[in-house]
Amino acid sequence: MQEAKKVFREYLAKQGLKSTRQREIILDEFLRCVSHPSTEDLYIKLRKNHPQIGYATVHRTLKLLAECGLAEGHNFGDGQTRYESCIDEKHHDHLVCTRCGAIMEFYDPRIEALQEEVAKTHGFTIRNHRLELYGLCSQCGRDQ
Repeated sequence: MQEAKKVFREYLAKQGLKSTRQREIILDEFLRCVSHPSTEDLYIKLRKNHPQIGYATVHRTLKLLAECGLAEGHNFGDGQTRYESCIDEKHHDHLVCTRCGAIMEFYDPRIEALQEEVAKTHGFTIRNHRLELYGLCSQCGRDQ
């Protein structure tokens, strides 16, 4: 977490922005998230103990975290940008439930190998990729 704070402070300084206590609180809470919070999700968590932090501050700080490489924004089809930490993250893909909105991370080396094989067949070099599978989670599938 200290390394993330250092990266964030350096980025803010380079951009001519202040490193404020509110931004540090938002960063700390974001790094503790185990899910993929939207601005609203994180704001709701924060306002319990930090009612002085506004929605706009949370939104702008999440964008700054993405700009400096500490977070990555995803749009999982629910109309909101959801963020996940990029710190010590190994590559993974996502399963997204279209009913309850649950987001599960997974990694399967067979999928990775197949993607490389397809790219090679087409003379293509993969620089990055994102795989998102949409459907029903086990709970919502049972409720059908």
